[in-house]
Amino acid sequence: MNRVALIGYSGHSYVVADILEQAGYKIIGYFEKEIAGNNPLNLEYLGFEEDNDFVLKLKGASVFPSVGNNDIRKRIMGLISEREVDIAFAVSKKANISKNSVIGQGTLICQGVCINPLSVIGKGVILNTGSIIEHECIVGDFVHIAPGAVLAGKVHIGESSFIGANSVIKQNIKIGNNVTIGAGAVVLQDIPDNETWVGNPSKKIRL
Repeated sequence: MNRVALIGYSGHSYVVADILEQAGYKIIGYFEKEIAGNNPLNLEYLGFEEDNDFVLKLKGASVFPSVGNNDIRKRIMGLISEREVDIAFAVSKKANISKNSVIGQGTLICQGVCINPLSVIGKGVILNTGSIIEHECIVGDFVHIAPGAVLAGKVHIGESSFIGANSVIKQNIKIGNNVTIGAGAVVLQDIPDNETWVGNPSKKIRL
């Protein structure tokens, strides 16, 4: 049985752990700055991923970045790359993925996700429960597509953006880097970097 350690241990990691176990992995423990106050999966605390003995504590196990925050996940993926540690394959058996799509390392694909042909999914992406990625979409690195969100054909999502639950992105739309789309939003136009849009039809808001 393949062995894996989680990097990050909170609500999102419970979903990751479930998918990894379904895929045949044995979870050996978790890395965090401190011991988790809540440990519903009874996992062993292995230390902090930035510790010098991080690789030794793995004892040959792979890892998976089980953190929902895009920026933190990006940092963790950089650390994994520097230390040349193997990354587990976290894809639900109940996802529907075209053989003509491309999936980057460290991407989580949850139950009910549909990825249609010629889509390209970057590294460190979260495709959360029931999200739909239609044909020829491009999803950049460290993006989080929340539950039930729909990307119509040829949508392009920039790096580190967040697409809220049950939102809909019209076909051919381009969304920039570090963009936040609110839950239930309907996006009908291109959105530049570093903006937040909400509503139906979606409108820019100032934070």
